[in-house]
Amino acid sequence: MPTKNVKNHSAMKIIARKKEMAELERLYSSGRSEFVIIYGRRRIGKTFLVNHLFGDRITLGYVGARNQPQKMQLQRFATQLGEASGSMYAPLLASWEEAFMELRKLIESKPRNERKLIFFDEMPWIDTPRSSFVAALEYFWNGWAAQRDDIMFVACGSATSWMVDKLVKNRGGLHNRITAQIYLRPFSLGECEEMLHANGCLWDRYTITQCYMALGGVPFYLTLLNGQESLAQNLDRLFFAKNARMSGEFEELFNALFPKADKYIAVIKVLAGHREGMIRADIISATAIEGGELSKILENLRRCDFIEVYSRYKSSVRNALYRICDPYVLFYFKFISGNHSKDERFWSNNIGSRQVSAWQGFSFETVCMQHLPQIKLKLGIAGIATTSCSWRKIGSSTEQGAQIDLLIDRADRVINVCEMKFSETPYSITKEYEEKLRTKMAVFRQEMKATKTLLLTMVTTFGVMQGLHSGIVHNEVVMDDLFL
Repeated sequence: MPTKNVKNHSAMKIIARKKEMAELERLYSSGRSEFVIIYGRRRIGKTFLVNHLFGDRITLGYVGARNQPQKMQLQRFATQLGEASGSMYAPLLASWEEAFMELRKLIESKPRNERKLIFFDEMPWIDTPRSSFVAALEYFWNGWAAQRDDIMFVACGSATSWMVDKLVKNRGGLHNRITAQIYLRPFSLGECEEMLHANGCLWDRYTITQCYMALGGVPFYLTLLNGQESLAQNLDRLFFAKNARMSGEFEELFNALFPKADKYIAVIKVLAGHREGMIRADIISATAIEGGELSKILENLRRCDFIEVYSRYKSSVRNALYRICDPYVLFYFKFISGNHSKDERFWSNNIGSRQVSAWQGFSFETVCMQHLPQIKLKLGIAGIATTSCSWRKIGSSTEQGAQIDLLIDRADRVINVCEMKFSETPYSITKEYEEKLRTKMAVFRQEMKATKTLLLTMVTTFGVMQGLHSGIVHNEVVMDDLFL
């Protein structure tokens, strides 16, 4: 078995995740026992990261089986123990307490100065009803492993709620025992570009942005793309063709992540119909789910990067907006759910439709809001404290209404009023649109009694076309800036 000083060159194949890899290598070489958890939604690359970074440095690896009883889980674990020991002998295990005792024996059989990396993948699936798995894990770690200096225990899981509630926020024997936690988020645009180009998919940034608007930054989804085909051909093949690869992905995803997935889907479905977001009271009214149950659902959806909570400018917390921030989910509800068309080339045949154009506009806004750090960097305000929020005033017969999807409220007494526009060419500001923008900013200033400087900031694909009405724009951010 390689020592902790041996490097696995396959790590070079991993796209992005540089900070995470550096942290894992640091923990591996720490000289003390480490209990590390890695979590994040399904398909995000947790298993890939661990296997490719550590490779044959893993002493024992075990993958939990979804919807399998404890007996089957223990049999599979015993098999892995036999393989790891080199004896191929699979002990008979009646409980997880016995399983961890056998794991202890395996570790003790290895040289004392050798790092032992134990990798439990999809740990939430191991914790079957009445299995006492967590209690056995607590006893193993607290009663023995934590006192040593040669163990790195890595636990992965897609069911983020379980990982957080049972491990991170454990109030029992594992309280404050987790030495490191790594949360894997979806890729950014720049990371997606890196991965696609590494896989031979040499699309331009306009195409990659459109791809991101449909699939988001989920690495597994990106591996399904064929660079020899157009984006439209890929989307037809993945979503609309007969027996399409992604046809059942949404249900599979939610059922794998959440218990009582139907309620999570009900909340997501309601939010998908309100692009601007919904306050908690309106979600309760629409779903009849309330109290602690709704709080848990919303928090778990947020933990998995499906939704975000947006504050409203100078408004109370109860008026915060819950909004879908996952591009794939938005794409699913817009074009897949309820689509009874038999057209296997649906996307290719509808590229120029109003339906697709409307979706592009909204989805681009979502992508922009996911890349606020890049926008701030372009604006030169990365080091300034900011609050990002939205604002809306409902109009009446006597008062002008207005809505601003993104305000960047800065500590230096400036507010960037952001307008996001998706187009194939530089965006042209018409006389009507200029008047609309001036009215919007005037209503905002008057209604909120704003005394800070307001800077109109346009976030577009290819910039703003210079013309008679473009002088209203103070700052510009273009698509390329989002790839930083």
